[in-house]
Amino acid sequence: MPKLKTKSSAKKRFKISARGKVISAQAGKRHGMIKRSNSQIRKQRGTTTLTKQDGRIVKSYMPYSLRG
Repeated sequence: MPKLKTKSSAKKRFKISARGKVISAQAGKRHGMIKRSNSQIRKQRGTTTLTKQDGRIVKSYMPYSLRG
């Protein structure tokens, strides 16, 4: 069997935590901050973990991640 390729877009956007969860940046923080409330902007700091179902899809793009 040949080696499987990792999707370049996935490796740039996601990381796998030590427990195998998928970590990504918060959505909705690129532009248009003037429309959003200050509390929403505060809550969207940092990163978030994807749901189990979405994480399964992302892990299929990264066959050699730690906890694939």
